[in-house]
Amino acid sequence: MKLRLHFVVDPMGWLCISLVFGIWFYNTLFVPKLVLLPHYDEGHIPWALVVCYYIASALCLMALVRASTADPGRLPVDPHIPHSEREQWELCNKCNLMRPKRSHHCSRCGHCVRRMDHHCPWINNCVGEDNHWLFLQLCFYAQVLSFFTLVLDFCQYYYFQPLTRLDQEKFTTQHELALLRVSALMGVVMLAGMSSLFYTQMAGILSDMTTIEKMSHFSNETFGTKRSWQWALAEVCGTRWKLLWLLPLRSRKPLLASHASRSLL
Repeated sequence: MKLRLHFVVDPMGWLCISLVFGIWFYNTLFVPKLVLLPHYDEGHIPWALVVCYYIASALCLMALVRASTADPGRLPVDPHIPHSEREQWELCNKCNLMRPKRSHHCSRCGHCVRRMDHHCPWINNCVGEDNHWLFLQLCFYAQVLSFFTLVLDFCQYYYFQPLTRLDQEKFTTQHELALLRVSALMGVVMLAGMSSLFYTQMAGILSDMTTIEKMSHFSNETFGTKRSWQWALAEVCGTRWKLLWLLPLRSRKPLLASHASRSLL
């Protein structure tokens, strides 16, 4: 299925996503160069550890790229409204277009987004119905990579055997302590921030409330029924197959409630 791309022209958003990419690039470059590869060359760690770090790094980057470029659920100018669903649509007082209830107009992007959760400057995109699952993946993989990085930074000085074949003239060897301290600081900040964000996102998904609805004290009468965590995540990710919840390189299709409910029982 074709992946719909979406780009937001926002210099501040470009700056924020550049900072996130810079943190990812720094750790992906220096942690293997200073810790993983030297210890692997000397036989201190297995190859599987190196592969796992690169896999976590690749998944984190793919989730970042997909979350920032995927269409969050932008509504077309002339949407087709089924006659049976007309009561579930309303007129936006900002762009004067019809939209489903629980949609929101993003002043940053300039259009309405279906079931918009919030506009995130760190991905320079809205988080809405069609890319919420990608944003959730980004939070998850950023936590995994940050925790992995912190563990390796700790093990470099307190657990791994000393390296014996280092080139003392190299810049990275001479400034290893400073480089790893910066890596650890980035890891702590990212782990704390992403863990908090992941928790709030999961709480919102399980309670069927978006961030905007929470901030506006919105009372959800239509979707307020209690749901299982499997059904809640399946609806957000667009599939009942739990393994696919973790894969960023796919497209999302709306999940039929009746079919999903039977499948998850």
